[in-house]
Amino acid sequence: MRHNTSASRRKGATPRRRPPAAPAAPRPSRSPRRSGESARPPKSPKKRRFRPGTRALMEIRKYQKSHDLLLRKAPFSRLVREVCQNFSREALKWQVYALLALQEAAEAFLVMLFSDANLCAIHAKRVTLFPRDVQLARRIRGVENM
Repeated sequence: MRHNTSASRRKGATPRRRPPAAPAAPRPSRSPRRSGESARPPKSPKKRRFRPGTRALMEIRKYQKSHDLLLRKAPFSRLVREVCQNFSREALKWQVYALLALQEAAEAFLVMLFSDANLCAIHAKRVTLFPRDVQLARRIRGVENM
């Protein structure tokens, strides 16, 4: 049988509530260090944070759907022209379509190399791709597929 606790309490022993907290006084803002610098901008709402790995999977799906080239055309063109200068002292001219065909082939080669290296990493029971995986994939491919 339960006892009524409110009846056993003495008069005047009722718990008291705390008074509402007074609002905190605003802090004085710091003065800018240099002239021309403004105070901190107000905080924007929090950015959405994805769980680890979700963003990577989203990027993988995005790039698998797309068919455009991943390397920028101008830096690739400069690289090709620089390599050509090592083989010939003349300034060789390249057609735009020839550069695009070479870039397409180079990107296809790199994609296949990384997929083979990924298989090597999975075989080693790892998720992370190491340089030794790429070296092993190149070695297994042989000289003619370099």
